[in-house]
Amino acid sequence: MSAKKKTLLQKAVLLPLSKLYGFVTAVRNRLFDWNILKSQEFDVPVIVVGNIAVGGTGKTPHTEFIVDSLRHSYHIGVLSRGYKRSTKGFVVADSNSTPKDIGDEPYQIYSKFSKDVTVAVCEDRCRGIREMLRIDPSINLIILDDAFQHRYVKPKVSLVITEYSRPIFDDKMLPYGRLRESVKGLDRADIVVVSKCPAGLQPIEYSLFAKKLDLYPYQQLFFSKFAYGMLRPLFPAEAIQPPNLSWLTRDDVILAVSGIGNPRPFVRFLKSFDSRVKVNLFPDHHNYTRKDVELIVNRFNTMKGRTRILVTTEKDAVRLMNSPYFPRELKKYAFYLPIHVEIDRGESDRFIEALTKGIRRR
Repeated sequence: MSAKKKTLLQKAVLLPLSKLYGFVTAVRNRLFDWNILKSQEFDVPVIVVGNIAVGGTGKTPHTEFIVDSLRHSYHIGVLSRGYKRSTKGFVVADSNSTPKDIGDEPYQIYSKFSKDVTVAVCEDRCRGIREMLRIDPSINLIILDDAFQHRYVKPKVSLVITEYSRPIFDDKMLPYGRLRESVKGLDRADIVVVSKCPAGLQPIEYSLFAKKLDLYPYQQLFFSKFAYGMLRPLFPAEAIQPPNLSWLTRDDVILAVSGIGNPRPFVRFLKSFDSRVKVNLFPDHHNYTRKDVELIVNRFNTMKGRTRILVTTEKDAVRLMNSPYFPRELKKYAFYLPIHVEIDRGESDRFIEALTKGIRRR
């Protein structure tokens, strides 16, 4: 079958399903708008971080940015569903937790901020908030990760992230496109962040994107980008000295391993250096099996170069570090690339101010 015929067939099948899905989500949102389905409000302010399109917008790095910015002003509780975890119900992260127990993203947040933040997972966000406040009554701010569509909780601040290279105004509803709900759902957001912006955007490009989003005057718009740090070892006790990527040449080779929603910026960053880059991609939130690790090892062993290293994402690192199948002989060559969010155009202070005003709003 030709690519054109395949595309037409997919459109014929998936587009009607998208319209049906859009109708169902629109009815659900109306039921909340009309107060037929109830949203619960809590005494503690709640920030919801989410998106309208599935996967890869950068919710967790933005959540970490918010946590890092507010942790000295508030005692924060971070609550997530804990996607692809092996447990059920309400679980609080502690020193014995693993990515399998609480999910990779909550584990990553806990690993960075455990001294200042309480991290928990629960499918039922209302129950999760009640349990967190019962266990730790000193919590005075809750951040819900990936919960914009979870309308049973009434947030003080709703923050929606949309990706610059895959804007929601050019997308379609699931399953034909990537939208979880209609673009009109953006009207519920207090703050909209356009993530993963390329370097060197011109003022006209910011203006055109803002015009297409067509936000209300009460909504705040920000643009952000990812910044990568220096390589860090997955296994510090075993690793060689992490190389500086800018020192590598065409005689060196990197095996890029990724299981995230949108690995393109990660791969693009590694390819911006002089070394050769081989790529092994897995699905988002991938749990690495013995077979997967064997595949990675075989790929690594076939690479020819003066320097050979394996580089993975920060989110993948928490799963690979905890994998019982990762061989000792590869540990010294395995590194991850730390990532953090920068609010573009020097507007970090204005972004935090917008969050703080929303939190304090009566």
